[in-house]
Amino acid sequence: MNEKSVIKLPKGDDMHCHLRRGIIMRSVVGYTARQFQRAVIMPNTDPPILTAEDAVQYRSEITSVQRVDFEPLMTIQITDNTTPAMIKEAKKVGVVAGKVYPKNVTTGSQNGVTDFKAVYPVFKEMQEQQMLLLLHGESPDPEVYCLDREKVFLSTLSMIAEDFPWFRIVLEHIPTRRAVVAVMALKNVFATITVHHLVLTLDDVVGNLHSPHNFCKPLAKRPQDREALLAAAMSGNPKFSYGGDSAPWLIGKKECSHGCAGIFNAPVALPLLTQIFKEHKKLDLLPNFIGKFGADVYGLPQNTGTIELVEEDWIVPAQYAGIVPFMAGETLHFKLAE
Repeated sequence: MNEKSVIKLPKGDDMHCHLRRGIIMRSVVGYTARQFQRAVIMPNTDPPILTAEDAVQYRSEITSVQRVDFEPLMTIQITDNTTPAMIKEAKKVGVVAGKVYPKNVTTGSQNGVTDFKAVYPVFKEMQEQQMLLLLHGESPDPEVYCLDREKVFLSTLSMIAEDFPWFRIVLEHIPTRRAVVAVMALKNVFATITVHHLVLTLDDVVGNLHSPHNFCKPLAKRPQDREALLAAAMSGNPKFSYGGDSAPWLIGKKECSHGCAGIFNAPVALPLLTQIFKEHKKLDLLPNFIGKFGADVYGLPQNTGTIELVEEDWIVPAQYAGIVPFMAGETLHFKLAE
């Protein structure tokens, strides 16, 4: 019998993760914690995380479930009602970033920002407190065609980056070649890339039959966009790091007439990333993508733990606790070591 190939990787960071709350959070947090030592937790929950007190309570909820070897890095949602004083209080309790959703662009953004200039005093305080600004980069204008919403938003990104040159800004879950180019051009802007955007195009969502479990925001785009994201992720450029944007929904919230956006990729994140990087003969670049570049952007030390993967085929289950995972029913070639 041939000995199985084992790959050892640093236990890195997921720089963009949705855990939800309540029963769903308790069901899914372990999948992220098993593969990553830290995760940046998104604040667009129900109810949302808006204040220092909210962040402390949410962190307590998470750590009460997942106590060992996992650190949730907390964020608050920036809205039109956020004040500089709220930023100071959030920083005191360890909040690492503020997340801005333009109004109504995605899940939990009904209280999103409507006027970026109006929240400049908040941005100024965040910059002074060395809190990062995380941006969902899509235009809120309903008149803008869905595939062009990021393109329209990039002028807003440039405006903020130029007006706050010492502000560390992360354009989250970038889906296009145009976003890669923008991040490269702006010295204080970084980006996260998901594993599903390294795999999907819009054809995988609506090209034949509708595939609701591949539906996310921002939408997967064209093949050339996917190729640009693959090149960026495997470039060794420290501007690009892993942020999974794992976003679990119960089946009934996806398979319905008004299906929610979000892909639950946490169970397959590291096996699939390993497979992709190996297929492109770039496996040596994966440790920095998952374990160094994101930590550097946040000013965090690198993790010291490791994790092992075995080169062994397995079929992704049809569901986990009523949630359909990314790649359900597909065969992956790496699995987490027992």
